[in-house]
Amino acid sequence: MTKHLSPEKLNERRINAVQLRLDGLTVMEACQRTGLSAPTVSAAWKAFREGGWAGVPVQPRGRHKGQVNVLAPEFKATLWKSLYALPSGGEPGWSSAALARCLEDTHGQPVSQRAVEHWWEEEHLKHEAWPLASLSKERSARGRWYRQAVAPVFKQLNSAAQRWQGGVRHLPHPDGSLYQIYLHGSRGRLWMRCFRRPPVAEDYLTTLKALAANGPAALVFHGAALSAAPELTAWLAAQRAFWLVTVPADIGLVPGGSVSAGAKNAVSKRCASHSPDSNSKQVTR
Repeated sequence: MTKHLSPEKLNERRINAVQLRLDGLTVMEACQRTGLSAPTVSAAWKAFREGGWAGVPVQPRGRHKGQVNVLAPEFKATLWKSLYALPSGGEPGWSSAALARCLEDTHGQPVSQRAVEHWWEEEHLKHEAWPLASLSKERSARGRWYRQAVAPVFKQLNSAAQRWQGGVRHLPHPDGSLYQIYLHGSRGRLWMRCFRRPPVAEDYLTTLKALAANGPAALVFHGAALSAAPELTAWLAAQRAFWLVTVPADIGLVPGGSVSAGAKNAVSKRCASHSPDSNSKQVTR
């Protein structure tokens, strides 16, 4: 059924099939709607469950002529330098595409996004998006949380590009402590920033402002009680088209629970005199 489809058309149908499955249709019903075979629909659904929307499209084989696919040490050093710096162009974080462009600008040689993503995996920087939409019908604590806290906010936003998820985590690293703010946008695309110390309120505020700069948006966030910082709550209270939903630590959405105390408490140590409320669901207007 699919051998005559272009990669673009195939991916479009795979994404449509996953959306139909999320809407409650069976595999066979999704096949009838999309024209895909049952194994293809099942494979797309499995890819979504394991890797979010980013895992659904079939990746093109090969690479463009002349592109670097194995990174030399000087390329890796440039990547680290970039990740520790503010993203270019007012972006909320560094994407693999932006990092590939940075490498080309710095070293004068094209680099594939796949090479950057392989490096992310090597350094344990890659983070998979949570399949939030699949929680809508779960009879569990996280299913109730999604229906009560997330779904009402997402319903106010027409585009998937306006619905963000992310968090902060502490990662052990050979060169010392590493903290990462990670964000997933439409179809699970990953953005990130890295720090040698726990992020503080100014770091989070820079990220939130970048997300809000392009219009109405919502962020589902895990790992730091942002409502504990007065300057963050003041900024959020002034927004009329930006919503923050905090992921409770005890609902099992994030494997292993909360991030380390160093990352989680950083906001409150710098910006608040009281303990963070880890169960805060949403900043109200």
